[in-house]
Amino acid sequence: MTINIGLFFLRVVSSLMLLSHGIAKIGMLASGDASDFLNPIGIGSTFSLILSIFAEVGCSILVMIGLKPRLFALPIIINMWVAGFLGHIGQPYSSKEAALLYLVIYISIALLGGGKYTIDYYLSRNKNRIKSKKEI
Repeated sequence: MTINIGLFFLRVVSSLMLLSHGIAKIGMLASGDASDFLNPIGIGSTFSLILSIFAEVGCSILVMIGLKPRLFALPIIINMWVAGFLGHIGQPYSSKEAALLYLVIYISIALLGGGKYTIDYYLSRNKNRIKSKKEI
């Protein structure tokens, strides 16, 4: 039970914190400042920004509520890897620290899963109850 509570807090708190970074990026996109965003993998600043928003807003919300947290942790992991190792290349460690910390957190979520307190767990429990009733 303690592990499930720990996974719940890890998912919710880290996703809320990451969400604040993503919301700031939405403002950047809305104001037309996408050209100032890093383009570390050569796909264009605007598309890089959109992918980052997808990971930091969309995926973090899904991880937070526990809807396929292992699956939706993967775009965040890729985003944080790119930010930490390519986006901030040549910069001091302090500018990479947040990305690397999120990278470790979401790798942990991808490996451990979301725990018992997730939408997935609730849906699978209800699905099993429906199957049991049909068998009777």
